[in-house]
Amino acid sequence: MRLFAAVLPPDEVAGELAAELAALRALPGAGGLRWTGRPGWHFTLAFYGEVDEELLPELSARLERAARRTEPFPLALRGGGQFGHGRALWTGADGDVATLRLLADRAESAARKAGVPMGEHRRYQAHLTVARSRTAVDVRPYVQALHAFTSRTWTVAELVLVRSRLPRSAEPGAQPRYEAVARWPLGAAG
Repeated sequence: MRLFAAVLPPDEVAGELAAELAALRALPGAGGLRWTGRPGWHFTLAFYGEVDEELLPELSARLERAARRTEPFPLALRGGGQFGHGRALWTGADGDVATLRLLADRAESAARKAGVPMGEHRRYQAHLTVARSRTAVDVRPYVQALHAFTSRTWTVAELVLVRSRLPRSAEPGAQPRYEAVARWPLGAAG
């Protein structure tokens, strides 16, 4: 199973992002990007890749502990940036980013302790991908347009384990499918 741990924005925030992206998609050259749809909007905390199903119970138990040890926290979408010379366009996070980073570290640690091979540790960069490209693209106009974007603040109250299924065809615009496998409330009440 191809899995990752994530924080998902609520519907109201997703609606604000959708309105912002509609304006970006009207900019010249926007058709050259593959825009991520609503089901793909998430803050990946830790990407696990292919995980053997036999590791799932231990991973789940450890993620539940990580969620319980992390209190709910405020977060908003804010601004934008790029990775890989325009191969990924994203919006960032505002609010208690330190706790988001802590939750990401705990999600990665949970996987390592459960026996999931994680590779090299990198410092967490909070981002929600909104578009991709297979080649380098000048996304500066989009980054500039996202500069002033800030969504409403919400309280992050759960950690979600997500399964992703890559598209089977090379059909233009084909998007991965995402399915929540498990959800755990944050904080001592969880």
